[in-house]
Amino acid sequence: MLTKRIIACLDIKNGEVVKGIKFESLKSVGNAVELAIKYENDGIDELTFLDITATNEHRKTLISLVKDIAKNLRIPFTVGGGIKTIQDIEDLLEAGADKVSLNSTIVRNPEIISHAAKQFGSQAIVAAIDSKIINSTNKVFINAGKIETELVTEEWAKKVYDLGAGEILLTSMDHDGTKNGYPLELLKKISELVPLPLIASGGAGNMVHFLEAFSYANVDACLAASLFHYNEIQINELKKFLKLNNIEVRL
Repeated sequence: MLTKRIIACLDIKNGEVVKGIKFESLKSVGNAVELAIKYENDGIDELTFLDITATNEHRKTLISLVKDIAKNLRIPFTVGGGIKTIQDIEDLLEAGADKVSLNSTIVRNPEIISHAAKQFGSQAIVAAIDSKIINSTNKVFINAGKIETELVTEEWAKKVYDLGAGEILLTSMDHDGTKNGYPLELLKKISELVPLPLIASGGAGNMVHFLEAFSYANVDACLAASLFHYNEIQINELKKFLKLNNIEVRL
């Protein structure tokens, strides 16, 4: 049985870690480097760094901050935000990222997935999908949730797999920051439809929510932010709980 992963997310704005609800009302929660070191010491399996305003501010991800975090980490480190070109991907991987997370760019230019996967390997390319229910349909949003597209989430997930992405990071905008649980039905549908590692994001509020995502929706990883930022759940306690409930995790 493959080991399930717990991922901590650092949403970055103006160089600081922030957290909001449904992509709005962002509040500063701390220093990115300090939080990254803390999470690794606490036993997190991976870290995801998302420069959430880079695309809307028409700039690249903060390379210097990526370097500062990467040099302090031994665990896998994914970076996203403001990535537009193959050169941007190369720059981030050279700065210390193990994987890059692509959202708005791959919607506008899907073929960049194939080019990037060929050059850097599929394992380095994470397709990030921000999804929101519009008129009973799961729709894909870009530009940090500001722009609705015509893409249907389930169809887009299949498309990024066909193009060569190595992993999918699915964030439910409806659930983000609510602590009401992950979007289980959507996650289950995509995990059955697409043979790629699937990361659940948006809605974790307690340990049972992680268990539900792993056992019912069969995701490969669960990502959370505020729960860890505010010490509402201890990572080692979460892993012990999951292990007791027959979820294979790295202790």
